[in-house]
Amino acid sequence: MADNTYDAIVIGSGISGGWAAKELTEKGLKTLLLERGRNIEHVKDYPTAMTRVWEFPHRGRLTTEMEASHPVQKRDYPYSEFAPDFWVNDLECPYTEVKRFDWYRGFHVGGRSLMWGRQSYRLSDYDFEANAKEGIAVDWPIRYEDLAPWYDHVERFIGVSGSVEGLPQLPDGQFLPPMEMNCVEKDVAARIKAHYGGKRAMTIGRAANLTQPHNGRGGCQYRNLCSRGCPFGAYFSTQSSTMPAAVATGNLTLRPFSIVNRILYDKDKKRASGVLVIDAETNQTIEFKAKVIFVCASTLASTFILLNSVDESFPDGLGNTSGQLGHNLMDHHFRCGASAKVAGYEDKYYYGRRPNGIYIPRFRNLFGDKRDYLRGFGYQGGASREGWAREIPELNIGAEFKDALCEPGQWSMGLTGFGEMLPYYENRVFIDKSKQDKWGQPVLAIDCEIKENEKKMRVDMMNDAAEMLEAAGLKNPQTFDRGSYPGMAIHEMGTARMGRDPKSSVLNRWNQIHGVPNVFVTDGSCMTSAACQNPSLTYMALTARAANFAVEALKKGDL
Repeated sequence: MADNTYDAIVIGSGISGGWAAKELTEKGLKTLLLERGRNIEHVKDYPTAMTRVWEFPHRGRLTTEMEASHPVQKRDYPYSEFAPDFWVNDLECPYTEVKRFDWYRGFHVGGRSLMWGRQSYRLSDYDFEANAKEGIAVDWPIRYEDLAPWYDHVERFIGVSGSVEGLPQLPDGQFLPPMEMNCVEKDVAARIKAHYGGKRAMTIGRAANLTQPHNGRGGCQYRNLCSRGCPFGAYFSTQSSTMPAAVATGNLTLRPFSIVNRILYDKDKKRASGVLVIDAETNQTIEFKAKVIFVCASTLASTFILLNSVDESFPDGLGNTSGQLGHNLMDHHFRCGASAKVAGYEDKYYYGRRPNGIYIPRFRNLFGDKRDYLRGFGYQGGASREGWAREIPELNIGAEFKDALCEPGQWSMGLTGFGEMLPYYENRVFIDKSKQDKWGQPVLAIDCEIKENEKKMRVDMMNDAAEMLEAAGLKNPQTFDRGSYPGMAIHEMGTARMGRDPKSSVLNRWNQIHGVPNVFVTDGSCMTSAACQNPSLTYMALTARAANFAVEALKKGDL
């Protein structure tokens, strides 16, 4: 458009940004979608999607060179030879760890929508009301009824497979047929239900993986290679779902290699006027103008942009009149639970490689249960049979050894807890001007840790898992705690929270910045509390709701 002016600018093209682009363009707004990384085209740019394990030079393992350029990304399983280009080069994009924080990122169109775990759960009023009831942080400015129709809207479009369970702490949604639990999981689920009188439930995970063709996309092939990009479009990503919808309107302009340095503010109009972009390839700066701006760069990146957007009106960051911007950082804590071997079922197996597991919704501090910590946790996991790579020390040579490796091994089952982290003011991010990234920008410093409430919860996360496995007939369950640092769950939230009062929050009930009503923040940074469910579905619903509000406000002349 002339003079780099648009109706709307969306910063970030991941899960939230893709949804903002879809909703705004479908409602008629000429929209500029800015992505700091390269473009990735659906199917064409998934180079390893069909590559067999033995065709990788190092069978998926990292080389010394890869480890040297990715000192953070290499800390856990996401970064590997299977899809290395989806993860950021840490040397080009450093950050300061006041305390350890594992920040897993990818700079490209689609963002982490290409690599996410796809577990898709609604929050309930137990989650939206918890802060107010317990006197923690601030109250959410919305309740479940405000978001329920937008959960419906999102689920119908992206396709979420799952089963209806009627659980008040985990509201049901608009589901495609569920994936099937295997024989061991079905029996364990039935025994848990019977043993606990229905107070604990185990169900198949609710996943944004299609179990049948949906909205022009193909069904899941049960390859479990989702993290490489899905050429069938069988899981939700920007590339497979929201981007095609936005492009179809003719109202979208996509600009990759566009690093948003800050949001520009017009103090006379008391509105944001646009953004300043650094071209990632040339380092030139460019200004783009718009009537409305959606900030969806992911939690910490969005907060960096807001903190870096300083002027005489907002010396501490755009919209930071409350002093809350950058504070109340949360993630889920996990990597603890229990596992056990399963006797029997030697004549049973399962079909394919299901890219999904089981889910046990929260049961602690609900329905009359009271613990010595606040909130609770859910479990993810599943049952499977060992494969050929298992160790068989008593059969290590000869024909019997070869025969054994041709048969599946023993069944086992594991449960890993995902616990809620409270919003602590002292868990924060701020700008560190002593260090710069590849493009000359200062970097983000992160000061975050789990505290006593979470540590107490982790004891139950282990013991309750072991208790349930034993109640289901599994023998000698073993607990584990492999340690969990913030960032590891890749569910970072908070730092620009929603609230009812401009004096104690950054955003209002419509995700607008208090005092800058044409700027909306709808990614994980807006979260007022974390709940224990995977949060991405909530980001999508909040984004769709905010986009609808923004368009209506534009029509009324309010923005």
